[in-house]
Amino acid sequence: MLAHHQPAKPERDDRGAARMSLLKNVGTIGGLTAVSRVFGFVRDIMLARVLGAGGVADAWQLAFQLPNLFRRLFAEGAFASAFVPLFNRHMAEGEHEAKRFAAEVLAVLLPILVVFGALMMVGMPWVLWLFANADMRGDPETFGLAVTMGQIAFPYLMFMSLATLTAAVLNSLSRFAAAAAAPILLNICLLAALFWGAFQPSGEETRQATGFLLAIAVSVSGVLQLVWLVFWMRRAGFSIPFSRPKVTARVKEMGVLIIPAVFGAGVYQISRFIDLAFMRGLPDGSLTYMAMADRWNQLPLGIIGIALGTAILPALSRYIAREERDEAQRLQSNAVELAMLLTVPAAVALFFTGSAFVRVFMQSGAFTSEDAAITGQVVSALVIGLPAYVLVKVLTPNFFARKDTRTPVYTAAASLLVTVALNVYLIFELGLGVLSLAIAGAIGAWVNTALLYAILVRRGFFRLSGRVAGRLARIALAASVMGLALALAMPVGDPYFSGTSIERGLSILALISIGAVSYGLGAIVLGVLDKATIQRLMRRQT
Repeated sequence: MLAHHQPAKPERDDRGAARMSLLKNVGTIGGLTAVSRVFGFVRDIMLARVLGAGGVADAWQLAFQLPNLFRRLFAEGAFASAFVPLFNRHMAEGEHEAKRFAAEVLAVLLPILVVFGALMMVGMPWVLWLFANADMRGDPETFGLAVTMGQIAFPYLMFMSLATLTAAVLNSLSRFAAAAAAPILLNICLLAALFWGAFQPSGEETRQATGFLLAIAVSVSGVLQLVWLVFWMRRAGFSIPFSRPKVTARVKEMGVLIIPAVFGAGVYQISRFIDLAFMRGLPDGSLTYMAMADRWNQLPLGIIGIALGTAILPALSRYIAREERDEAQRLQSNAVELAMLLTVPAAVALFFTGSAFVRVFMQSGAFTSEDAAITGQVVSALVIGLPAYVLVKVLTPNFFARKDTRTPVYTAAASLLVTVALNVYLIFELGLGVLSLAIAGAIGAWVNTALLYAILVRRGFFRLSGRVAGRLARIALAASVMGLALALAMPVGDPYFSGTSIERGLSILALISIGAVSYGLGAIVLGVLDKATIQRLMRRQT
Protein backbone atom coordinates (compact mmCIF):
# COMPACT_ATOMS: atom_id res chain seq x y z
CA MET A 1 0.00 0.00 0.00
CA LEU A 2 2.82 2.37 0.96
CA ALA A 3 4.69 1.63 -2.24
CA HIS A 4 1.55 2.34 -4.23
CA HIS A 5 0.98 5.80 -2.73
CA GLN A 6 4.52 7.15 -2.53
CA PRO A 7 5.06 7.92 -6.25
CA ALA A 8 1.97 10.19 -6.35
CA LYS A 9 3.29 12.56 -3.70
CA PRO A 10 6.27 13.97 -5.64
CA GLU A 11 3.97 14.55 -8.63
CA ARG A 12 1.63 16.66 -6.48
CA ASP A 13 4.62 18.43 -4.97
CA ASP A 14 6.00 19.13 -8.44
CA ARG A 15 2.64 20.47 -9.58
CA GLY A 16 2.38 22.67 -6.49
CA ALA A 17 5.95 23.88 -6.94
CA ALA A 18 5.25 24.70 -10.60
CA ARG A 19 2.11 26.63 -9.63
CA MET A 20 3.95 28.55 -6.93
CA SER A 21 6.89 29.17 -9.27
CA LEU A 22 4.47 30.75 -11.76
CA LEU A 23 2.95 32.88 -9.02
CA LYS A 24 6.38 33.85 -7.74
CA ASN A 25 7.64 34.84 -11.21
CA VAL A 26 4.44 36.70 -12.03
CA GLY A 27 4.65 38.38 -8.63
CA THR A 28 8.24 39.47 -9.26
CA ILE A 29 7.56 40.78 -12.76
CA GLY A 30 4.14 42.19 -11.87
CA GLY A 31 5.37 43.84 -8.68
CA LEU A 32 8.26 45.63 -10.35
CA THR A 33 6.11 46.45 -13.38
CA ALA A 34 3.57 47.91 -10.94
CA VAL A 35 6.28 50.18 -9.54
CA SER A 36 7.15 51.24 -13.09
CA ARG A 37 3.48 51.83 -13.93
CA VAL A 38 3.03 53.94 -10.79
CA PHE A 39 5.99 56.06 -11.87
CA GLY A 40 4.43 56.25 -15.35
CA PHE A 41 1.13 57.20 -13.81
CA VAL A 42 2.76 60.08 -11.89
CA ARG A 43 4.56 61.02 -15.09
CA ASP A 44 1.29 61.31 -17.00
CA ILE A 45 -0.30 63.36 -14.22
CA MET A 46 2.63 65.77 -14.51
CA LEU A 47 2.39 65.73 -18.32
CA ALA A 48 -1.29 66.64 -18.18
CA ARG A 49 -0.73 69.47 -15.71
CA VAL A 50 2.40 70.92 -17.36
CA LEU A 51 1.62 70.44 -21.08
CA GLY A 52 -2.20 70.12 -21.07
CA ALA A 53 -3.82 68.75 -24.25
CA GLY A 54 -3.19 69.78 -27.86
CA GLY A 55 -0.33 71.90 -29.21
CA VAL A 56 2.98 70.99 -27.58
CA ALA A 57 1.33 68.08 -25.72
CA ASP A 58 0.18 66.45 -28.97
CA ALA A 59 3.57 67.16 -30.58
CA TRP A 60 5.30 65.40 -27.68
CA GLN A 61 2.95 62.42 -27.78
CA LEU A 62 3.56 61.97 -31.51
CA ALA A 63 7.35 62.30 -31.17
CA PHE A 64 7.50 59.82 -28.30
CA GLN A 65 4.98 57.28 -29.56
CA LEU A 66 6.88 56.46 -32.76
CA PRO A 67 10.05 55.00 -31.14
CA ASN A 68 8.02 53.64 -28.23
CA LEU A 69 5.58 51.79 -30.49
CA PHE A 70 8.43 50.37 -32.57
CA ARG A 71 10.06 49.26 -29.30
CA ARG A 72 6.96 47.46 -28.09
CA LEU A 73 6.15 46.00 -31.48
CA PHE A 74 9.55 44.79 -32.72
CA ALA A 75 11.78 44.61 -29.66
CA GLU A 76 9.61 43.55 -26.72
CA GLY A 77 6.99 41.82 -28.87
CA ALA A 78 8.35 40.07 -31.94
CA PHE A 79 12.02 39.85 -31.01
CA ALA A 80 11.49 38.41 -27.53
CA SER A 81 8.83 35.96 -28.77
CA ALA A 82 11.16 34.57 -31.45
CA PHE A 83 14.41 34.73 -29.46
CA VAL A 84 13.40 33.12 -26.15
CA PRO A 85 12.33 29.64 -27.44
CA LEU A 86 15.43 29.36 -29.64
CA PHE A 87 17.72 30.58 -26.87
CA ASN A 88 16.23 28.02 -24.45
CA ARG A 89 16.81 25.28 -27.01
CA HIS A 90 20.46 26.25 -27.36
CA MET A 91 20.84 26.50 -23.59
CA ALA A 92 19.76 22.86 -23.43
CA GLU A 93 22.72 22.11 -25.72
CA GLY A 94 25.08 23.98 -23.40
CA GLU A 95 25.84 27.56 -22.36
CA HIS A 96 28.56 27.86 -25.02
CA GLU A 97 26.02 27.25 -27.80
CA ALA A 98 23.61 29.75 -26.25
CA LYS A 99 26.35 32.40 -26.16
CA ARG A 100 27.23 31.73 -29.79
CA PHE A 101 23.58 32.08 -30.80
CA ALA A 102 23.15 35.35 -28.84
CA ALA A 103 26.37 36.73 -30.33
CA GLU A 104 25.25 35.88 -33.87
CA VAL A 105 21.92 37.63 -33.29
CA LEU A 106 23.59 40.72 -31.77
CA ALA A 107 26.05 40.98 -34.67
CA VAL A 108 23.18 41.16 -37.21
CA LEU A 109 20.79 43.19 -35.03
CA LEU A 110 23.14 46.10 -34.27
CA PRO A 111 23.80 47.30 -37.87
CA ILE A 112 20.10 46.92 -38.71
CA LEU A 113 19.21 49.18 -35.77
CA VAL A 114 21.81 51.79 -36.70
CA VAL A 115 20.70 51.99 -40.34
CA PHE A 116 16.99 52.00 -39.52
CA GLY A 117 17.45 54.66 -36.83
CA ALA A 118 19.46 56.90 -39.16
CA LEU A 119 16.87 56.62 -41.94
CA MET A 120 14.03 57.43 -39.55
CA MET A 121 15.81 60.47 -38.11
CA VAL A 122 16.56 61.85 -41.58
CA GLY A 123 13.02 61.13 -42.75
CA MET A 124 11.31 62.35 -39.56
CA PRO A 125 9.60 65.39 -41.20
CA TRP A 126 7.92 63.17 -43.78
CA VAL A 127 7.12 60.40 -41.28
CA LEU A 128 5.43 62.80 -38.86
CA TRP A 129 3.56 64.47 -41.72
CA LEU A 130 1.82 61.13 -42.30
CA PHE A 131 0.49 61.07 -38.72
CA ALA A 132 0.11 64.72 -37.69
CA ASN A 133 -3.44 66.11 -37.67
CA ALA A 134 -4.53 69.18 -39.61
CA ASP A 135 -4.02 71.55 -36.65
CA MET A 136 -0.40 70.44 -36.19
CA ARG A 137 0.39 70.47 -39.91
CA GLY A 138 -1.06 73.97 -40.13
CA ASP A 139 1.19 75.28 -37.34
CA PRO A 140 4.83 75.28 -38.60
CA GLU A 141 6.22 76.04 -35.13
CA THR A 142 4.45 73.14 -33.42
CA PHE A 143 5.17 70.74 -36.28
CA GLY A 144 8.85 71.74 -36.31
CA LEU A 145 8.98 71.14 -32.57
CA ALA A 146 7.48 67.68 -33.06
CA VAL A 147 10.10 66.83 -35.73
CA THR A 148 13.00 67.96 -33.55
CA MET A 149 11.70 66.06 -30.52
CA GLY A 150 11.20 62.96 -32.68
CA GLN A 151 14.77 63.10 -33.98
CA ILE A 152 16.19 63.52 -30.47
CA ALA A 153 14.07 60.71 -29.01
CA PHE A 154 14.37 58.10 -31.79
CA PRO A 155 17.80 56.66 -30.73
CA TYR A 156 15.85 55.30 -27.76
CA LEU A 157 14.67 52.51 -30.07
CA MET A 158 18.20 51.30 -30.77
CA PHE A 159 19.26 51.29 -27.12
CA MET A 160 16.05 49.56 -26.03
CA SER A 161 16.28 46.90 -28.75
CA LEU A 162 19.73 45.96 -27.46
CA ALA A 163 18.36 46.09 -23.92
CA THR A 164 15.57 43.72 -24.97
CA LEU A 165 18.13 41.18 -26.19
CA THR A 166 19.81 41.35 -22.79
CA ALA A 167 16.46 41.16 -20.98
CA ALA A 168 15.45 38.10 -23.02
CA VAL A 169 18.64 36.34 -21.91
CA LEU A 170 17.94 37.22 -18.26
CA ASN A 171 14.31 36.03 -18.52
CA SER A 172 15.44 32.75 -20.10
CA LEU A 173 17.76 32.30 -17.13
CA SER A 174 14.71 32.93 -14.87
CA ARG A 175 16.25 36.24 -13.69
CA PHE A 176 13.09 38.32 -14.15
CA ALA A 177 13.64 41.13 -11.64
CA ALA A 178 16.27 43.20 -13.45
CA ALA A 179 14.34 43.35 -16.74
CA ALA A 180 11.06 44.17 -14.98
CA ALA A 181 12.72 47.01 -13.05
CA ALA A 182 14.45 48.61 -16.06
CA PRO A 183 11.45 50.72 -17.29
CA ILE A 184 11.48 52.56 -13.95
CA LEU A 185 14.58 54.37 -15.24
CA LEU A 186 12.60 55.78 -18.20
CA ASN A 187 9.96 57.25 -15.92
CA ILE A 188 12.55 58.70 -13.53
CA CYS A 189 14.27 60.49 -16.43
CA LEU A 190 10.96 61.85 -17.78
CA LEU A 191 9.83 62.94 -14.32
CA ALA A 192 13.07 64.89 -13.87
CA ALA A 193 12.30 66.86 -17.05
CA LEU A 194 8.68 67.43 -16.01
CA PHE A 195 9.57 68.60 -12.51
CA TRP A 196 11.82 71.21 -14.10
CA GLY A 197 8.89 72.40 -16.22
CA ALA A 198 6.51 72.41 -13.25
CA PHE A 199 8.62 74.97 -11.40
CA GLN A 200 9.03 77.35 -14.35
CA PRO A 201 6.63 80.20 -15.20
CA SER A 202 3.63 78.79 -17.09
CA GLY A 203 3.42 79.61 -20.78
CA GLU A 204 4.18 78.40 -24.29
CA GLU A 205 7.93 78.93 -23.94
CA THR A 206 8.08 76.70 -20.84
CA ARG A 207 6.00 74.00 -22.55
CA GLN A 208 8.33 73.96 -25.56
CA ALA A 209 11.47 73.82 -23.39
CA THR A 210 9.94 70.99 -21.37
CA GLY A 211 9.25 69.12 -24.62
CA PHE A 212 12.93 69.34 -25.62
CA LEU A 213 14.00 68.07 -22.19
CA LEU A 214 11.53 65.18 -22.41
CA ALA A 215 12.98 64.09 -25.76
CA ILE A 216 16.52 64.16 -24.37
CA ALA A 217 15.39 62.26 -21.27
CA VAL A 218 13.94 59.46 -23.43
CA SER A 219 17.24 58.71 -25.19
CA VAL A 220 19.25 59.05 -21.96
CA SER A 221 16.92 56.52 -20.30
CA GLY A 222 17.58 54.06 -23.14
CA VAL A 223 21.32 54.18 -22.44
CA LEU A 224 20.76 53.76 -18.69
CA GLN A 225 18.46 50.76 -19.17
CA LEU A 226 20.95 49.05 -21.47
CA VAL A 227 23.80 49.56 -18.99
CA TRP A 228 21.60 48.32 -16.12
CA LEU A 229 20.64 45.09 -17.91
CA VAL A 230 24.16 44.33 -19.17
CA PHE A 231 25.40 44.70 -15.59
CA TRP A 232 22.86 42.17 -14.27
CA MET A 233 23.46 39.79 -17.16
CA ARG A 234 27.15 39.73 -16.28
CA ARG A 235 26.25 39.26 -12.62
CA ALA A 236 24.29 36.18 -13.72
CA GLY A 237 27.50 34.83 -15.23
CA PHE A 238 26.50 35.34 -18.87
CA SER A 239 28.09 37.59 -21.47
CA ILE A 240 27.50 38.12 -25.20
CA PRO A 241 30.74 38.47 -27.19
CA PHE A 242 30.90 40.81 -30.19
CA SER A 243 31.49 39.29 -33.62
CA ARG A 244 31.31 40.26 -37.28
CA PRO A 245 27.81 40.28 -38.80
CA LYS A 246 27.01 37.00 -40.51
CA VAL A 247 23.63 35.57 -41.44
CA THR A 248 24.06 32.06 -40.08
CA ALA A 249 21.52 29.25 -40.26
CA ARG A 250 20.42 30.03 -36.69
CA VAL A 251 19.94 33.71 -37.47
CA LYS A 252 17.92 32.76 -40.56
CA GLU A 253 15.74 30.50 -38.41
CA MET A 254 15.06 33.38 -36.05
CA GLY A 255 14.36 35.70 -38.99
CA VAL A 256 11.74 33.28 -40.26
CA LEU A 257 10.07 33.39 -36.83
CA ILE A 258 10.38 37.10 -36.10
CA ILE A 259 8.60 38.51 -39.14
CA PRO A 260 5.23 36.88 -38.48
CA ALA A 261 5.76 37.40 -34.73
CA VAL A 262 5.57 41.15 -35.38
CA PHE A 263 1.87 40.69 -36.10
CA GLY A 264 1.18 37.84 -33.71
CA ALA A 265 2.71 39.36 -30.57
CA GLY A 266 2.13 42.98 -31.40
CA VAL A 267 -1.53 43.29 -32.34
CA TYR A 268 -2.05 45.83 -29.57
CA GLN A 269 0.82 47.98 -30.84
CA ILE A 270 -0.22 47.61 -34.48
CA SER A 271 -3.66 48.84 -33.47
CA ARG A 272 -1.94 51.88 -31.93
CA PHE A 273 -0.29 52.59 -35.32
CA ILE A 274 -3.73 52.37 -36.89
CA ASP A 275 -5.00 54.77 -34.24
CA LEU A 276 -2.26 57.25 -35.18
CA ALA A 277 -3.28 57.05 -38.83
CA PHE A 278 -6.96 57.68 -38.03
CA MET A 279 -6.07 60.49 -35.60
CA ARG A 280 -4.73 62.42 -38.56
CA GLY A 281 -8.32 63.46 -39.24
CA LEU A 282 -9.36 64.07 -35.62
CA PRO A 283 -9.35 67.39 -33.72
CA ASP A 284 -6.40 68.80 -31.77
CA GLY A 285 -5.98 67.10 -28.40
CA SER A 286 -7.04 63.61 -29.55
CA LEU A 287 -3.48 62.25 -29.29
CA THR A 288 -3.25 63.39 -25.69
CA TYR A 289 -6.70 62.08 -24.75
CA MET A 290 -5.86 58.62 -26.09
CA ALA A 291 -2.40 58.57 -24.51
CA MET A 292 -3.72 59.60 -21.09
CA ALA A 293 -6.60 57.10 -21.25
CA ASP A 294 -4.25 54.34 -22.38
CA ARG A 295 -2.18 54.87 -19.23
CA TRP A 296 -5.12 53.60 -17.16
CA ASN A 297 -5.53 50.65 -19.53
CA GLN A 298 -1.80 49.90 -19.52
CA LEU A 299 -1.63 49.82 -15.72
CA PRO A 300 -3.36 46.41 -15.33
CA LEU A 301 -2.31 45.27 -18.81
CA GLY A 302 1.36 45.73 -18.00
CA ILE A 303 1.21 44.41 -14.47
CA ILE A 304 -0.86 41.32 -15.30
CA GLY A 305 -0.72 40.59 -19.03
CA ILE A 306 2.94 41.29 -19.77
CA ALA A 307 4.01 39.67 -16.49
CA LEU A 308 2.10 36.46 -17.21
CA GLY A 309 3.15 36.29 -20.85
CA THR A 310 6.81 36.83 -19.93
CA ALA A 311 6.71 34.32 -17.07
CA ILE A 312 5.04 31.41 -18.88
CA LEU A 313 6.90 31.50 -22.22
CA PRO A 314 10.19 29.95 -20.97
CA ALA A 315 8.33 27.33 -18.89
CA LEU A 316 5.95 26.46 -21.74
CA SER A 317 8.91 26.13 -24.10
CA ARG A 318 10.56 23.64 -21.74
CA TYR A 319 7.39 21.58 -21.16
CA ILE A 320 6.63 21.38 -24.88
CA ALA A 321 10.23 20.52 -25.75
CA ARG A 322 10.02 17.62 -23.25
CA GLU A 323 6.54 16.68 -24.58
CA GLU A 324 4.96 17.14 -21.14
CA ARG A 325 1.50 17.99 -22.44
CA ASP A 326 -0.28 17.77 -19.08
CA GLU A 327 2.14 20.20 -17.46
CA ALA A 328 1.79 22.64 -20.38
CA GLN A 329 -2.02 22.43 -20.12
CA ARG A 330 -1.88 22.98 -16.36
CA LEU A 331 0.45 25.98 -16.67
CA GLN A 332 -1.74 27.57 -19.36
CA SER A 333 -4.91 27.02 -17.29
CA ASN A 334 -3.30 28.56 -14.21
CA ALA A 335 -2.21 31.58 -16.25
CA VAL A 336 -5.70 32.13 -17.73
CA GLU A 337 -7.41 31.77 -14.35
CA LEU A 338 -4.98 34.11 -12.60
CA ALA A 339 -5.22 36.65 -15.43
CA MET A 340 -9.00 36.81 -15.29
CA LEU A 341 -9.10 36.83 -11.48
CA LEU A 342 -7.11 40.07 -11.56
CA THR A 343 -8.14 41.63 -14.88
CA VAL A 344 -11.93 41.31 -15.01
CA PRO A 345 -12.56 43.28 -11.79
CA ALA A 346 -10.00 45.90 -12.88
CA ALA A 347 -11.79 46.33 -16.23
CA VAL A 348 -15.25 46.55 -14.65
CA ALA A 349 -14.05 49.04 -12.02
CA LEU A 350 -12.39 51.31 -14.59
CA PHE A 351 -15.41 51.10 -16.89
CA PHE A 352 -17.63 52.67 -14.22
CA THR A 353 -15.10 54.92 -12.47
CA GLY A 354 -12.62 55.89 -15.22
CA SER A 355 -13.97 59.44 -15.45
CA ALA A 356 -13.70 59.85 -11.66
CA PHE A 357 -10.07 58.76 -11.60
CA VAL A 358 -9.14 61.07 -14.49
CA ARG A 359 -10.84 64.05 -12.82
CA VAL A 360 -9.26 63.36 -9.43
CA PHE A 361 -5.70 62.81 -10.61
CA MET A 362 -5.29 64.70 -13.91
CA GLN A 363 -7.70 67.64 -13.97
CA SER A 364 -5.59 70.64 -12.98
CA GLY A 365 -3.31 73.27 -14.47
CA ALA A 366 -3.36 73.08 -18.27
CA PHE A 367 -5.63 70.01 -18.27
CA THR A 368 -9.22 71.32 -18.19
CA SER A 369 -12.49 69.74 -17.04
CA GLU A 370 -13.44 69.22 -20.71
CA ASP A 371 -10.14 67.40 -21.32
CA ALA A 372 -10.82 65.21 -18.26
CA ALA A 373 -14.36 64.38 -19.39
CA ILE A 374 -13.27 63.23 -22.85
CA THR A 375 -10.35 61.24 -21.45
CA GLY A 376 -12.66 59.53 -18.95
CA GLN A 377 -14.98 58.40 -21.74
CA VAL A 378 -12.02 56.96 -23.67
CA VAL A 379 -10.89 55.05 -20.55
CA SER A 380 -14.31 53.43 -20.20
CA ALA A 381 -14.27 52.37 -23.84
CA LEU A 382 -10.68 51.08 -23.80
CA VAL A 383 -11.11 48.80 -20.78
CA ILE A 384 -13.91 46.87 -22.49
CA GLY A 385 -11.07 45.09 -24.27
CA LEU A 386 -8.70 44.87 -21.29
CA PRO A 387 -9.36 41.18 -20.46
CA ALA A 388 -8.97 40.33 -24.15
CA TYR A 389 -5.63 42.15 -24.44
CA VAL A 390 -4.37 40.22 -21.40
CA LEU A 391 -5.63 36.90 -22.77
CA VAL A 392 -3.80 37.53 -26.05
CA LYS A 393 -0.59 37.96 -24.01
CA VAL A 394 -1.36 34.70 -22.18
CA LEU A 395 -2.43 32.58 -25.18
CA THR A 396 0.16 33.56 -27.81
CA PRO A 397 3.11 32.01 -25.89
CA ASN A 398 1.44 28.62 -26.49
CA PHE A 399 2.11 29.13 -30.21
CA PHE A 400 5.53 30.76 -29.84
CA ALA A 401 6.74 27.94 -27.57
CA ARG A 402 6.05 25.59 -30.52
CA LYS A 403 7.90 27.98 -32.86
CA ASP A 404 4.58 28.70 -34.56
CA THR A 405 4.57 32.44 -35.15
CA ARG A 406 2.36 32.28 -38.24
CA THR A 407 -0.96 31.36 -36.65
CA PRO A 408 -1.06 34.46 -34.40
CA VAL A 409 -0.41 36.50 -37.55
CA TYR A 410 -3.62 35.26 -39.13
CA THR A 411 -5.70 35.91 -36.02
CA ALA A 412 -4.11 39.34 -35.57
CA ALA A 413 -4.78 40.20 -39.21
CA ALA A 414 -8.44 39.22 -38.82
CA SER A 415 -8.82 41.34 -35.68
CA LEU A 416 -7.12 44.31 -37.37
CA LEU A 417 -9.51 44.10 -40.31
CA VAL A 418 -12.40 44.24 -37.84
CA THR A 419 -10.76 47.18 -36.04
CA VAL A 420 -10.22 49.18 -39.23
CA ALA A 421 -13.75 48.54 -40.48
CA LEU A 422 -15.21 49.63 -37.14
CA ASN A 423 -13.01 52.74 -37.09
CA VAL A 424 -14.26 53.79 -40.50
CA TYR A 425 -17.88 53.26 -39.46
CA LEU A 426 -17.67 54.84 -36.01
CA ILE A 427 -15.63 57.87 -37.09
CA PHE A 428 -17.15 58.71 -40.46
CA GLU A 429 -20.70 57.43 -40.02
CA LEU A 430 -21.40 57.99 -36.31
CA GLY A 431 -18.89 60.79 -35.71
CA LEU A 432 -17.69 59.45 -32.35
CA GLY A 433 -14.20 60.93 -32.76
CA VAL A 434 -11.40 59.57 -30.54
CA LEU A 435 -13.93 57.37 -28.72
CA SER A 436 -14.25 55.35 -31.94
CA LEU A 437 -10.63 54.22 -31.74
CA ALA A 438 -11.06 52.86 -28.22
CA ILE A 439 -14.28 50.97 -29.01
CA ALA A 440 -12.97 49.48 -32.25
CA GLY A 441 -9.69 48.39 -30.65
CA ALA A 442 -11.51 46.67 -27.78
CA ILE A 443 -13.80 44.70 -30.09
CA GLY A 444 -10.86 43.75 -32.32
CA ALA A 445 -8.98 42.39 -29.28
CA TRP A 446 -11.91 40.12 -28.37
CA VAL A 447 -12.01 38.81 -31.95
CA ASN A 448 -8.30 38.00 -31.72
CA THR A 449 -8.74 36.24 -28.37
CA ALA A 450 -11.64 34.12 -29.62
CA LEU A 451 -9.72 33.02 -32.71
CA LEU A 452 -6.56 32.14 -30.74
CA TYR A 453 -8.50 30.02 -28.26
CA ALA A 454 -10.54 28.28 -30.98
CA ILE A 455 -7.37 27.27 -32.83
CA LEU A 456 -5.70 25.99 -29.65
CA VAL A 457 -8.76 23.85 -28.94
CA ARG A 458 -8.96 22.56 -32.49
CA ARG A 459 -5.29 21.51 -32.48
CA GLY A 460 -5.58 19.89 -29.06
CA PHE A 461 -3.01 22.23 -27.49
CA PHE A 462 -5.25 23.72 -24.82
CA ARG A 463 -8.85 23.60 -23.63
CA LEU A 464 -10.45 25.18 -20.57
CA SER A 465 -11.64 22.52 -18.17
CA GLY A 466 -15.15 22.67 -16.76
CA ARG A 467 -13.72 23.64 -13.38
CA VAL A 468 -11.76 26.59 -14.76
CA ALA A 469 -14.67 27.72 -16.98
CA GLY A 470 -16.96 27.67 -13.95
CA ARG A 471 -14.51 29.77 -11.96
CA LEU A 472 -14.25 32.29 -14.80
CA ALA A 473 -18.05 32.61 -14.87
CA ARG A 474 -18.11 33.23 -11.11
CA ILE A 475 -15.35 35.84 -11.44
CA ALA A 476 -17.47 37.68 -14.03
CA LEU A 477 -20.54 37.52 -11.80
CA ALA A 478 -18.62 38.84 -8.77
CA ALA A 479 -17.26 41.68 -10.90
CA SER A 480 -20.81 42.50 -12.04
CA VAL A 481 -21.87 42.87 -8.40
CA MET A 482 -18.99 45.29 -7.89
CA GLY A 483 -19.94 47.19 -11.05
CA LEU A 484 -23.48 47.70 -9.79
CA ALA A 485 -22.18 49.04 -6.46
CA LEU A 486 -19.81 51.46 -8.21
CA ALA A 487 -22.52 52.64 -10.63
CA LEU A 488 -24.72 53.54 -7.65
CA ALA A 489 -21.83 55.29 -5.86
CA MET A 490 -20.64 57.45 -8.79
CA PRO A 491 -23.48 60.05 -8.71
CA VAL A 492 -23.00 60.49 -4.96
CA GLY A 493 -19.29 61.23 -5.33
CA ASP A 494 -19.61 63.36 -8.49
CA PRO A 495 -19.49 66.79 -6.75
CA TYR A 496 -16.25 65.84 -4.96
CA PHE A 497 -14.18 64.45 -7.85
CA SER A 498 -13.21 67.99 -8.93
CA GLY A 499 -13.19 69.53 -5.44
CA THR A 500 -10.37 70.31 -3.05
CA SER A 501 -7.41 67.94 -2.65
CA ILE A 502 -8.96 66.48 0.51
CA GLU A 503 -12.35 66.00 -1.18
CA ARG A 504 -10.72 64.33 -4.19
CA GLY A 505 -8.65 62.03 -2.01
CA LEU A 506 -11.53 60.96 0.21
CA SER A 507 -13.92 60.46 -2.72
CA ILE A 508 -11.51 58.22 -4.60
CA LEU A 509 -10.69 56.25 -1.44
CA ALA A 510 -14.42 55.73 -0.95
CA LEU A 511 -14.78 54.39 -4.51
CA ILE A 512 -11.82 52.04 -4.07
CA SER A 513 -13.23 50.78 -0.76
CA ILE A 514 -16.69 50.20 -2.23
CA GLY A 515 -15.20 48.32 -5.19
CA ALA A 516 -12.86 46.19 -3.08
CA VAL A 517 -15.49 45.26 -0.49
CA SER A 518 -18.25 44.52 -3.00
CA TYR A 519 -15.96 42.40 -5.21
CA GLY A 520 -14.43 40.64 -2.21
CA LEU A 521 -17.80 39.76 -0.71
CA GLY A 522 -19.18 38.66 -4.08
CA ALA A 523 -16.09 36.56 -4.75
CA ILE A 524 -16.29 34.85 -1.35
CA VAL A 525 -20.04 34.16 -1.61
CA LEU A 526 -19.62 32.76 -5.14
CA GLY A 527 -16.60 30.67 -4.18
CA VAL A 528 -14.14 32.57 -6.36
CA LEU A 529 -11.94 33.33 -3.35
CA ASP A 530 -12.50 30.30 -1.16
CA LYS A 531 -10.10 29.51 1.65
CA ALA A 532 -8.04 27.05 -0.41
CA THR A 533 -7.60 29.54 -3.26
CA ILE A 534 -6.59 32.36 -0.91
CA GLN A 535 -4.03 30.10 0.75
CA ARG A 536 -2.70 29.00 -2.64
CA LEU A 537 -2.33 32.59 -3.87
CA MET A 538 -0.90 33.93 -0.63
CA ARG A 539 1.43 31.02 0.23
CA ARG A 540 5.10 31.93 -0.02
CA GLN A 541 7.59 30.12 -2.19
CA THR A 542 10.19 28.61 0.13
